[in-house]
Amino acid sequence: MPQVAFLECSRCCLHHDATTPQTVCTACAGSLYVRYDLSAATGTAVRDRIGTTEQDHRWSGMGRYRDVLPAVDPVTLGEGWTPMLPSRRNGNVWLKEEGANPTGTFKARGLALAVTMARHYGLKKLAAPTAGNAGGALAAYAAAAGMEAHIFMPKDTPMANQVECRAYGAHLTLVDGLISDCGRMVAERSPKEGWFDVSTLKEPYRVEGKKTMGYELVEQLGWEYPDAVFYPTGGGVGMIGMWKAFLEMEELGWVSGRRPKMIAVQAAGCAPVVRAFQQGQAASQMWQDAHTAASGLRVPKPYGDYIILDIVRQSGGTAVALSDDTIFASLKDWASHEGLLLSPEGAAATAAYDHLIRTGFLSPDETVVLFNTGTGNKYTDVIGARV
Repeated sequence: MPQVAFLECSRCCLHHDATTPQTVCTACAGSLYVRYDLSAATGTAVRDRIGTTEQDHRWSGMGRYRDVLPAVDPVTLGEGWTPMLPSRRNGNVWLKEEGANPTGTFKARGLALAVTMARHYGLKKLAAPTAGNAGGALAAYAAAAGMEAHIFMPKDTPMANQVECRAYGAHLTLVDGLISDCGRMVAERSPKEGWFDVSTLKEPYRVEGKKTMGYELVEQLGWEYPDAVFYPTGGGVGMIGMWKAFLEMEELGWVSGRRPKMIAVQAAGCAPVVRAFQQGQAASQMWQDAHTAASGLRVPKPYGDYIILDIVRQSGGTAVALSDDTIFASLKDWASHEGLLLSPEGAAATAAYDHLIRTGFLSPDETVVLFNTGTGNKYTDVIGARV
């Protein structure tokens, strides 16, 4: 397993010490990337060993990529290595089922690494704003690590998210507002309360957990890139993590060829990245009156918007916003024809695929991966009101 060499600012490239806890760049407040010495993992011989060891057979989760993750004792609940399911109607469409993770969502990956490193650094109290699912994941992993979790979420977040936080023993504050309001409260209270803020892209290790989605989808496709990846984009950490994974795999010689078009998917009622993309802006503006039943997409200004927009443009991808009616129609379609109960965020990705096929941006013979970021079972109150 590699040692972390340093942390690097995603904006100004300033290096930061990785031996102590860090939040964002001290010079420009940019998000930090974890950089390793990966020389020992170079070559396909190392790649082809993945999944063959006794440890891999016992636990085939994120630990199978320990050659590209921090060399510390993990806090794990068995996250990662989620199914890649072929569509029953189009053999070129694959659904990455992140609902199979602990706590039922992809958030388990990022929070597993964030909590792992927090424990490694000796931290005791963690805090975060959340649109819902990150709160449940933080609560679970903090409980597993014997740490305090202080979670702030909008009061209209799906009930399952609220229940799981309380069940795991987290300190939950419901806020009459959006995740941006929750974030402000965490930032204001953390210094005096002694909390370490693990907000999206305000600590470097959630990206490391999320990048394993990129390693997995490439491995599950036979170490080849798909033509496009559809990603429901609230905070966008998963897209950022996957792009980092693609760069690392190319450096290691584990994959070659053209990287996939990255498709950022948002809801029409909260689409700051889509608007910025369409207007040619380098960063988004705060979205006013944000509203959508896909609560994970209700992020009025992602902290890493400048990174997301750069990735979409570099990849030749695009950004798409769908109405809630369109999203829930796709959710019902996939449930009744594919046997999969998607989260509303995942249904935004399936709806976006149909949209880009109709518009001709993609053709049906291109291989695509659609991310269902969580199980629909966590949204039964929301889905029940729609279908």
